[in-house]
Amino acid sequence: MDSTEKITNTKFLNTVIEIYEDIREELTQSESSAESVEKTVILLKEKAERGDSQAAFLLGQLHYEEGRYAEAEIIFDGIKDEDPRALYQLAVVYYDGLGTKEDLGKAIEYMRRVAFWESSEVGSVRHAALYNLGRAYLEGYGVQTSSAEAERLWLLAADDGNPDASVEAQSSLGMFYCRPESLDLRKAFSWHSEACGNGSLESQGALGVMYLYGHGVQKDPDAALFCLKDAAERGNVYAQGHLTACYYHRKLYSRAAALGERVCAYEDISAIARHTGCLEEFIRKGIAIAMFYYARCLHLGRGVLQNRDRAKTYFTQSKTPQKKTKEREAEYDSWQWTGPVPPKTQEQIKTQTYIHVAQEA
Repeated sequence: MDSTEKITNTKFLNTVIEIYEDIREELTQSESSAESVEKTVILLKEKAERGDSQAAFLLGQLHYEEGRYAEAEIIFDGIKDEDPRALYQLAVVYYDGLGTKEDLGKAIEYMRRVAFWESSEVGSVRHAALYNLGRAYLEGYGVQTSSAEAERLWLLAADDGNPDASVEAQSSLGMFYCRPESLDLRKAFSWHSEACGNGSLESQGALGVMYLYGHGVQKDPDAALFCLKDAAERGNVYAQGHLTACYYHRKLYSRAAALGERVCAYEDISAIARHTGCLEEFIRKGIAIAMFYYARCLHLGRGVLQNRDRAKTYFTQSKTPQKKTKEREAEYDSWQWTGPVPPKTQEQIKTQTYIHVAQEA
């Protein structure tokens, strides 16, 4: 088990013992994580057998977190008609084929039932389901592709910027209105602002770019720098790439070189995506931007000792070393969508993936 899995298990066990003090009392500090999990499974099972519906769901979720998808499926299936959270998790299991055969039809049916569950007790899982249905309609997974239906569902999921709704939907609407097919940069800026205010690191980086180029808002270099610096400090690699470019153009070459060198050293993109919640494609683009400007620093000896051989390597890795600086910057001005990537367990069936489209001058 890697460190990420251990942290996930610890967090979920903490959730369980916050709800059930008697389970907390049964666990001891000397026990290993695996021992604590097994004891918690036994205690939750006893409670579920006595009719505790909350314990039944937590038991299924604990199996899910442990990767015991077949056991989780059985438990969730038994309570799906009473607990929308269980129905939601079943949809994830069938969508991604976790421990069972992939079944997009059943996954969409279950997610739709959650989205339109006729009870106020459904809670925030409704917003998550609406968001996921929007993703399915945009990509055409299990349903006929419909951008209009994706937009409608995301607007419901975003709930006018409600912080308790789907922040992912709010951020996705920001991306949606940057697409050539549904271009409305004012709406894009508005939704990225809502999402950023609700904690979206992805949208904070997007806002920095919009302020930088005057997309959907009046160009404001100072606001752009503020957003990009804050997002970069929080780990947004796309923001780090653009911040490297900003430093370079402001002739802060030492800062550009130092940040660019650090970003160029990033290797495990999937780990960065898991840690920050940012999209892998944007992380790759952020690294590419940083590589380009760090290569310029190396090539010209700005802010770093001149090393043209090393500069050539980074120019090559940034994939478009032959382009002039302004042409290179123009690559990062608009978004489009692409296909699915590995699943997440809570807000998404499939993590959304966006790719910057190169705009040739």
